Amino acid sequence: MLISLSEIMNTKDKVEQVLAPIEMEKFIFEGSSYEFAWKDPVSLTITNLGNKVVLIEGFVKLSIIIFCSRCLKKLEYPMDISIKKEIDFKLTDEERAKELDEANYINEYNLDVDILIKDEIIVGLPMSLLCSDECMGICMHCGTNLNESSCDCDNTVLDPRMSAILDIFNNFKEV
Repeated sequence: MLISLSEIMNTKDKVEQVLAPIEMEKFIFEGSSYEFAWKDPVSLTITNLGNKVVLIEGFVKLSIIIFCSRCLKKLEYPMDISIKKEIDFKLTDEERAKELDEANYINEYNLDVDILIKDEIIVGLPMSLLCSDECMGICMHCGTNLNESSCDCDNTVLDPRMSAILDIFNNFKEV
């Protein structure tokens, strides 16, 4: 959803409350697509601080479907996202980039709520998520979920630094 900031920019000390729906159906990041289990509308408060500076504050609750890092079981990951951004419209895009304020959610005087929320989800995503602390994952040979059943695969993991010694033993093995 695009929110025009033009009217807010024209009136000093103007405060506007907006309840904006999240229009994106899926969240795509680094080649993976995540679906939303549920998403509330974003509650935004936009304040003109004067001198072409706008304060954007907001809050949203949502939940995305993510997979366990070991066994690939579907999990629901709830997120409470708080937003507080101060946008200085006197700065150019290059000056904002120098200050590490990559405001890609601002296009001229329009606020793109979906991009703002997407950026906040990226920051809040865990590096890895497990279905339980005892998750055993999947077998690297046959793909069996080891939480549900066992397999007869040889899961001996050899130290790759010792492969040269293993080759010596295999080459000079007595029959």
